Amino acid sequence: MTGSRDVVLGRIRTALGRKPGQTPPALPPPRLHVRNLPTPDRVELFVQQFAKLNGKPVRVRGRTEAAAAIRDLLNGRTAVASNAPFLSECGITGLAGVRSEFQSAGEMRAACASSDVGITSADYALADTGSLVMISSPREARLVSLLPPIHVAVISAGNILPDLDQLLTDVPMPAEQTSSMVLITGPSRTADIEQILVRGVHGPGEIHAVIVEEGEQ
Repeated sequence: MTGSRDVVLGRIRTALGRKPGQTPPALPPPRLHVRNLPTPDRVELFVQQFAKLNGKPVRVRGRTEAAAAIRDLLNGRTAVASNAPFLSECGITGLAGVRSEFQSAGEMRAACASSDVGITSADYALADTGSLVMISSPREARLVSLLPPIHVAVISAGNILPDLDQLLTDVPMPAEQTSSMVLITGPSRTADIEQILVRGVHGPGEIHAVIVEEGEQ
């Protein structure tokens, strides 16, 4: 077996023009292609792609309209909100039925388990795939976006990036600043059961994005 392995590796080495024991060259640096899309185009593309994934996007002009959109969406349902400053700046944490600013992890966990809606911001969004980018931190606990059956993300239009290449350009080493960076692309879904698509098995079955176009305030 070892002889056959050496023969195969020898042929590969010869094809690459290398000699036995020769140190391989360093890998080339990653090549990222960043698209220069203006913010309105990013927003439009994100809305299209998010809707294709059965997400429900809403565009609002300014933070006051964002709070009104959330109030209409809740329509009497209970909600838990993350500690993201953007949510309080929009007045969302002060809405009736919205709980936030928990004193302990256990209290937050119990609220997430009993709430109809989880409201977060998003560190970034990707226009070309309609994805939300959630960087775990004390401000954005993962449970808020994972445990309630409905997830609502409130995003500033300026945080919508063209694509993954731009994200990796802006955040080249995510592991140095967080234990988890999650890309959420549409509602939770699986086809493991007899290849039948089922939503909401491993997370929220319904997802909304409220896009705040700050320049339109």
